Amino acid sequence: MKFDAIIIGTGQAGPSLAASLASNGKKVAIIEKGPLGGTCVNVGCTPTKAYVASARRAFIAKNSKELGIEINGEVQVNLETIKKRKDKIVSDSREGLEGMFFNNENIELIEGKASFISNHQVKVKGNIYEADRIYINVGGKPRIPEGFGEVDYLTNESILELKTIPEHLIIVGGGYIGLEFGQMFSRFGSKVTILDRGEQLLQREDPEFGKAIAEIFKIEDITVELNSECILAQSKDGKIEVSVSNKNKERKFIGSHILLAAGRVPNTYDLGLEHTHVDLDERGYIKVNDELQTTASNIYALGDCNGQGAFTHTAYNDFQIVNSHLFGEKKRKLSDRFTCYAAFIDPPLARVGMNAKDIKKAGIKAKVASRPMSKIARAKEMGETHGMLNIYIEEDTDKILGATFLGAGADEYIHTIIDQMYAGQNYDSIRDAVHIHPTVSELLPTMLENLKPLKSY
Repeated sequence: MKFDAIIIGTGQAGPSLAASLASNGKKVAIIEKGPLGGTCVNVGCTPTKAYVASARRAFIAKNSKELGIEINGEVQVNLETIKKRKDKIVSDSREGLEGMFFNNENIELIEGKASFISNHQVKVKGNIYEADRIYINVGGKPRIPEGFGEVDYLTNESILELKTIPEHLIIVGGGYIGLEFGQMFSRFGSKVTILDRGEQLLQREDPEFGKAIAEIFKIEDITVELNSECILAQSKDGKIEVSVSNKNKERKFIGSHILLAAGRVPNTYDLGLEHTHVDLDERGYIKVNDELQTTASNIYALGDCNGQGAFTHTAYNDFQIVNSHLFGEKKRKLSDRFTCYAAFIDPPLARVGMNAKDIKKAGIKAKVASRPMSKIARAKEMGETHGMLNIYIEEDTDKILGATFLGAGADEYIHTIIDQMYAGQNYDSIRDAVHIHPTVSELLPTMLENLKPLKSY
């Protein structure tokens, strides 16, 4: 069973690459051990953002009195209905992929787990498949810390299958996944406690943003316990008891459910890569070069498994990079990419490029344009004044180094900065632009008229 190319995994990069290869006359095998669509479609972006939308509707319904909107009686949250809506959206996406594969004579979908037996061969359910090129797109999975094996824990995957709202949800981890689910289930009606071992939430962000999010969560009655190293979890009287070391003192938290949101690991350890020339780094990610080629010249790694970005948009860009070298005129590179992402809490946090921590570490002279959401007219009019906007400018070149926004709509207007960075424009191209009033975006030019030296952290 010989193919021109084999793709392992149907996450964001895999199907797009299969379609492109097929349209160029290549015979492609695409292998999937689980539901079509990978993390994003099944347990990531698609289902969680559907839940986030429902949670926001519940929050607005319960918290609009100050804007003159009053509701008589209780607002009811029906998790079964929310789940049913989510399942339909996920199912539609899967069916779209299924139709694409089965209606293309150059693509063969192979269901089962793939394992390498050489650089050019993989085995699935006893059958051997061979190709000149193999593309790995296997994604990642939740990391399960030690000390939780004796309890019925939830992950970002299994929590989406609940049909009843937890009475008290304890979340281990104050990163993006933990914060999104924490706020979401708090708005559904759960008591929520977030335990994080760091000194701030979202440890890769600048301290003022972690602090601001903690304050927002406090307003929403979400308990955040920082400097809390989880030691052990055990079942006790039908509940779950979590033992935590907090500044050398042991504390215990008891809840009805526990969600482990302590990071993710790549799905690379059981691929049989020891039978290839593919090298992994110390964390298990596949090493790749600027064209996403591994240390085996005919094998490429795309998406979360290569450690070059754990997002749907970076996985799709991985496809674009590989595809450009196969069929495109402009050859794209991994090093062309600016890191950008968002945490879809409410209000969202969005980020591109460097922040103050990165700039200080790199020893770059920089200035910052900053504005609190409380001083933006549109935010006041919407009644959504939490957060702040920071844009970082290199002092010597006037180039935009990056930006971090926390505020209503931040996940959308961050693209104003992203586009300028890709265009290679100086900050004054935004500063001198005329934006529409009344919007949050109109304050970006105004901010850039008042640059200040960047303080050290």
